[in-house]
Amino acid sequence: MVKIALIGAAGQIGTPLSLLCKASDLFDEIALYDLVHVPGIATDLMHIDTKAKVVGYLPDDGGLKKALTGADIVVVTAGIARKPGMTRDGFTNAYIIRDIFTEVAAMCPKATCCVVTNPVNSTVPVAAETLKKAGAFDPTRLFGVTTLDVVRASTFAAHAMSGNPDPKAYKVPVIGGHSGATILPLYSQAQPPIDLDDQALAGVINRVQFGGDEIVKSKQGAGSATTCMAYAGFRFVKAILAARSGNSVTEEAYVYLPGVPGGENIATELGVDYFSVKIELGKTGAVKALPIGDVSENEIKLLQVAIEGLKKDIATGLSLN
Repeated sequence: MVKIALIGAAGQIGTPLSLLCKASDLFDEIALYDLVHVPGIATDLMHIDTKAKVVGYLPDDGGLKKALTGADIVVVTAGIARKPGMTRDGFTNAYIIRDIFTEVAAMCPKATCCVVTNPVNSTVPVAAETLKKAGAFDPTRLFGVTTLDVVRASTFAAHAMSGNPDPKAYKVPVIGGHSGATILPLYSQAQPPIDLDDQALAGVINRVQFGGDEIVKSKQGAGSATTCMAYAGFRFVKAILAARSGNSVTEEAYVYLPGVPGGENIATELGVDYFSVKIELGKTGAVKALPIGDVSENEIKLLQVAIEGLKKDIATGLSLN
């Protein structure tokens, strides 16, 4: 029996993510929680011919507690969507994360938790500190979902190359954080190699870092990255499930490095405790943080920029506890 709780399920990420979860036939129970609409969304999803029972919970009558009770996996997408002119460094979503993880600590402290709510660079430290205060923090079970950056890194490189190559044919590690210049795609480690000159590659890197702005502008105030984020979030959830089944799985994720085997040395070297690297996933969560490896001269420069940005974002998150 596997139960997933989707917190923020009526939002523009949460709703398509709930559909992907229901359609996958990978779950026995799907709990939806949000401030509005989720009972209707659950009823709608229950017309799909897969086994999962879907229930929608509202804030009244302890809805969040009920949604989280017995959850094996918790995915948090709740928060305020970004609009034109907004950055990811606001406080509102951090307060939402704090309140949610207070309940996570009480109702499902052993769950694997995935934070999608931006600013991930800050909200994950907020979640960690909230769990610490409750005595329920396990760094191997708390992830900031940065999978969209990995998806964009291969997709945008494929867009820039001639011959219309398949984006899925390329694997590009992406480290750092999850906003702007804190995102660092390591094209020097791409497999197979990316066939782009330096100028074109610089444009692709910039697009990976600021791709979200494309969507915010294109939607003209109606939201930010939603369907692609739901896709990326579901990819990460599938990786967690595959690892729980005993398969060897590696995915990038934003984690508290000192609490993950192999991560303490990386944290010491970089000078930051929270960072996205390749994570080996196992049955109980993060098994090992993998070394960054060799990087190019240009990537070394970008890495320093990313670290400085992350230090500020992490400090913002920690200041809220």
